[in-house]
This record gives sequence, structure tokens and C-alpha cells, in this order.
Amino acid sequence: MALSTKSLPVVVIAGRPNVGKSTLFNRLAGRRYAIVNDQPGVTRDRKSVDIMLRGRNVSLVDTAGWEEDDPQTVFGRMRQSSESAVASADVVIFCVDARSGIHPVDQHLAQWLRKQGKVIILTVNKAEGHAGNVAAMEMYSLGLGEPYPVSAEHGDGVGDLIEAVLDALPNEEDEDFDAFEDDENDNIDRPLKLAIIGRPNAGKSTLVNQLLGEQRVITGPEAGLTRDSITVRLRDEEGEIELVDTAGLRRKARIDETLEKMSVSASLVALKMAEVVVLVIDAELGVHEQDLQIARLVEREGRCCILALNKWDILENRDEVRQQIKDRIEISLTQMSGIFTVSFSALTGRGVHKLLPTVRRAYAVWNKRVPTGALNRWFEEAITRHNPPMVEGRRLKIRYITQIKARPPTFVLFGTRTSKIPMDYQRYLVNGLRATFDMPGTPIRLQFRDSKNPYANAKD
Repeated sequence: MALSTKSLPVVVIAGRPNVGKSTLFNRLAGRRYAIVNDQPGVTRDRKSVDIMLRGRNVSLVDTAGWEEDDPQTVFGRMRQSSESAVASADVVIFCVDARSGIHPVDQHLAQWLRKQGKVIILTVNKAEGHAGNVAAMEMYSLGLGEPYPVSAEHGDGVGDLIEAVLDALPNEEDEDFDAFEDDENDNIDRPLKLAIIGRPNAGKSTLVNQLLGEQRVITGPEAGLTRDSITVRLRDEEGEIELVDTAGLRRKARIDETLEKMSVSASLVALKMAEVVVLVIDAELGVHEQDLQIARLVEREGRCCILALNKWDILENRDEVRQQIKDRIEISLTQMSGIFTVSFSALTGRGVHKLLPTVRRAYAVWNKRVPTGALNRWFEEAITRHNPPMVEGRRLKIRYITQIKARPPTFVLFGTRTSKIPMDYQRYLVNGLRATFDMPGTPIRLQFRDSKNPYANAKD
């Protein structure tokens, strides 16, 4: 279920497209969280981040540009998402453009905002210099009180805007701090970081909405709806999860627009920051080479991966498809043997309940530590069954093994000329570790060091 963030006051930035909302969002947040581009309508889903404004914690929300359109269209769904964000706000920063002046959409939005009973701070962006201040004064006609001229790009006037926001926030003693009064151990626990990735139109955003139980992310039949990575929080029986919905990943040769390159870059950052990655695959289309490339990227980054087979409900030959997918994975992803797989329908919700428990299991494997005694007993049996090979006429010697870290499980083997150990023998060891110590799907790292056994010269 979705995790309420109402313990912090919510500040929402609203306005029509291309007035600089995302630039202002990044300026207030102190870093680049949202994709910014001159193209109108870049922001499609609302994006939120918890920040500190001069010592005061707030939840800052960027919204899609407000446009008058049919609710069934993409822009209509974007407007509905923005309306939902405003409904949750304590303070609304209504952003308009000093250069273009008052637009009819500004007037309609101002009229709608006045009816919502929210604290509105009229913010006139792109108001550089004297001309900008003059243009800002014209915004009084919107009937929302004193306009605050700013330049989100250069930072001019942002300090005054922050002061206005802080003055408008509810008193701190009136806020609900129940979330901070939990058991001391709960404060120490970090949320599990989960990324949802995949090719365009595989059903990633529909899955996120199903997990949250609300229409948090814009969805539809159009490919490429999600442009920026959207972070939300939810809670299951074991604790909090920080979930990131990402833009679809396509083959590099098909990525030719600057905006899409920025979207893909944000998706790759989300993957690298994640602990568990859910790779959503359209089961109706089967496993494509691009899906395998994404899975290999997850493995190279050392993250644990779960294959999520979406649209399972519309398949007639499920057993056949399941076997085809299993065979393709076992052949093409040998380094992720036994990868966890979940099948479901993100649209209807059928089977989605299996996903988060599987995420927890994969996370536990990724964090696994093997006791040294058990590890070396296995190791002795493994090299007895299959001795290290001869290289350049001499047999390689591996003396002992130890685990140096988890996340992912990483082992160091000590011996002589260990850099010469061939890949097939390394795979033999990895497969043995995976099978013996129940580590399906997770990356397993081996490191080799030439060293003398510190116990070799010890006296009995």
C-alpha cells in the first residue's frame, strides 16, 4: 500500500506547460531532480522530494503542465494528476511566465485554484531585470494577491519566495509527527530501494499504480509516456520500500532525441541506485534481445533482478510460453541462473500480490553471508570433485576461500597463479556456490589473490 507522507507539509508547484516549474523545482530542491527541456509538456507525472527549506522539512511536488483537454487524452490525464497533487497541498506555488504575460490557461487555472481553499503563492518566473518586475506587477489582475518575481534559472528572487512559502506553512506544532515517534530501530531501518525497468509500453507504470492502489503515474496505450524517473514510497509487511518507476529503455540506435536521451539517462541512474530491480516484460511479445541486454546491465551493476512477466492473463498457451521464456533465460543469462520470475496482469491486478514477497526473497539472497566453516567445507569438496586445471603444464592451486562482502555476495579465493584460472572453472565454482548455499538469480562475484595460506607454516 502507499505510504502517507502527510507528516510533512506539502508544497506543490502548479502552472501551465513551459513556464519553468521543473527548473524552479530543481532550484528549491538544491539539485537536479526533474528533467528540464525547452519542449513543452516534458513533465508528465508529478514528482516529489523531501527537502529542507531554511531548517524546515517539506515535501516539494513538481506537477505536469496544466492544459485544457479531454480527460481520455494524455494531456487530460496529466491535468487530473496535477489536480490530485493540488488537493494534497498545504501551499501551492502557482507559476506563470513573465515573458509571455497572462495566458487564458493562467486565468482558468487561477480561477480554479481560488475555489480549492488552498494557500496560493503567485510566482512570476523568468522575471529578470526591470522588465521582469514590471511584467510581474501585471499579474495582480489574476486576483491571487502579491506576485513574487523570480528567475528559477539564475536564482533571482528565490529567497523571497522561500520566505513566503515558510510564512504560509502550518505551524510546526500543528503537524503530525507520529511517523517520527516509532520505535528507535524503525528510525535506523532504511527503505529497500526498488527500481521498475523495462522496454517502453511493457506495463511498468500500470504495475506501479497497482502496487500503490491509486492512479499515481500516468498510463495509457501510448508508448513512452513516462519520461522522468518517479520515486514513490509504499509499505509491505516487512517495512518501507522506495520504488522508482522509470522511462522505457530502447536500443541505443533508436534513441535520437535529446529529451529521450535524458529520460534513458535518468532510468540508468535509477538502476544503479537500486538494490532490487524488477524487469517488466510483455509476456505476449516474449523475451527480446533488448530485455536480455537490460538484465545483463543489472547483473554488471551487481543488483539482484526479478523477471516480471506482465499481461499473463491474455495468453492462451501459458505453459508453452513459460517454458520458452525459461529456456531463453537459462541459455542467455547463465550468470543469473535461477532468476526469480513472477507472472501477473498489471492491468487487472491478478497475481501482482506475489511480486513484493518475491522482491523480499531476492533482497535476502543478495544480502546473504555464508559461514566461513561451511564455505570451506564446500570448497574442499568442490576442488576434490573437480581439480583446478593444468595451465602451461602446471596445475593451479587454490588454497582457501572467504566471503568479503554481500550486496552482491563476493568471495575471494587465495592460491598460486590465480589470475590464470579459466572462465569455465570460475563458472563451476559460481554454480556450486549458488546451488549449495541457495543463492538463485543474484550476481556472485569471485576475486582471486596470489597469497600464501597464513596457516601453512603453523605447527601442530
